[in-house]
Amino acid sequence: MEILTERLSLRPTKLSDVPALFTFLGDAEAMLHTQQFATLRACRRHVAGHEWQRRRLGCAPWTVRSRADGAIIGWGGLFEDPFDPGWGVELGYWFAPAAWGKGYASELAAASVVEARDQLHLPELRAFARPENVGSCRVLEKAGFMRQRYIPELERHLYRHALER
Repeated sequence: MEILTERLSLRPTKLSDVPALFTFLGDAEAMLHTQQFATLRACRRHVAGHEWQRRRLGCAPWTVRSRADGAIIGWGGLFEDPFDPGWGVELGYWFAPAAWGKGYASELAAASVVEARDQLHLPELRAFARPENVGSCRVLEKAGFMRQRYIPELERHLYRHALER
């Protein structure tokens, strides 16, 4: 199922999307505040793990495309991390550097909150952000997330969004 926002197309990720995703998910500078994948194979494995979760739970990060030209500019949305379980459903987003600073993360976050509340009927969402990633912290707060506490072993703030219906 595809979700359309004003400027974005959000759809389930296909393995054929992985090479385009790897151009930024495999870029150390682009992934400075999060996990970078050293190889295309590792990236493919990670995406496949999330897509398995989509079949099981109904959510996983979407491939994010620009509606203007169809280019893959990001990967993100709702997920329960199959590689670090136990935190519940999270919001996460990763964008190509050319897409930074254009409000796409905020647009994705807003669509994700609506999906979590109205379609998945979740009581809450969580998210993580490194303190030095000021832009990401701002995106989460703008989307209604409240910072809960710092998790030292993850070197990240934990955010929570209580979803009202």
